[in-house]
Amino acid sequence: MNLPRFLRPSTIAHAHCDGPCGVYDPAAARIAAEAVLSMEKKIAALGDAQDLATVNTRTRFIAIKEQQADLVKKELDILWHDYFKPEHLEKYPNLHDIFWKAAKAASKCKHESNPANGEALLKAIEEVHNIFWATKNRTDVPFYRANP
Repeated sequence: MNLPRFLRPSTIAHAHCDGPCGVYDPAAARIAAEAVLSMEKKIAALGDAQDLATVNTRTRFIAIKEQQADLVKKELDILWHDYFKPEHLEKYPNLHDIFWKAAKAASKCKHESNPANGEALLKAIEEVHNIFWATKNRTDVPFYRANP
């Protein structure tokens, strides 16, 4: 069914939350980053073998790693742009730099397959985690890995 032109929206908005829901947590970025690191480790364990089964497995692992790195960037972007406010920036003047470096770490994970990059990404997310919970006066929320 076609709506008359005057009833059609002139623009379509895409957002994490249309009304701000107030439900934010860096855990989603951490979980995705853990998946990135897991795939990097699995890719490294495959070595350089070129048989069909290994090539197919490596290809799947790379696709998962890239998907999860994109998810990390999306989750960080939501926190950076929707949760953090000017008063947080006053208290944490390096906040933009922290997020920029975390996003760059996620990008590096997409460009390379090295477990050291996944570790660096998790460290960057841990820094975001610590600041996030400090802004909520919740320094009791530990940063943990589901898959150490």
